[in-house]
Amino acid sequence: MGEQRPLAPGEAWRAVASCVLTTFALLARHRIRLPKERVGMRLRFADGTSARVYRETRLGSGLAKDPCTLAVTFRLRLVHGPRHVLFRRESLLNTPLFVGFPGFTSKLWLSHDEQGRYRGVYEWDGPQRAERYARSLWRILAMVSAPGSISYAVVPGVRRDDLITASGRVAGQAPPDTAAWWRVQAGV
Repeated sequence: MGEQRPLAPGEAWRAVASCVLTTFALLARHRIRLPKERVGMRLRFADGTSARVYRETRLGSGLAKDPCTLAVTFRLRLVHGPRHVLFRRESLLNTPLFVGFPGFTSKLWLSHDEQGRYRGVYEWDGPQRAERYARSLWRILAMVSAPGSISYAVVPGVRRDDLITASGRVAGQAPPDTAAWWRVQAGV
């Protein structure tokens, strides 16, 4: 994982537009699922924060051939107190902004933590695809997030569910330059 920065604007917006078109085709074929098994699960992170899963989105089986976990975090501007509930409800409308990206398999949507940060924990098929998505998403998040609050971590070779159930044992496989905000210590 190199320096974290967004893709060039034109490249990012073309990728998002292509994703939206693909998403509508996936919706028409009923390929997108919203399983409930992990909804309500609380994930505790190595930085001492925790967040609850409020939604899961899965494409097909949700399993990647070349698995990697992608974690994304951001802090929303102008969303405080009861507005968090409104954001979680409306966030379903953001599904077309990610599910059609090449390599997407599944996402856990996490509520805001004690520091007001939201996280998405994904399984992606291929670390380069995950990186491209994260750098494209950055352009969208930048419009609604507090400056400097966007970050991501790509963990190659690790399935999302292995990361959230391994109680931090995969930390040695993670890129050394990432902070503890994404390292799951326990899932309950």
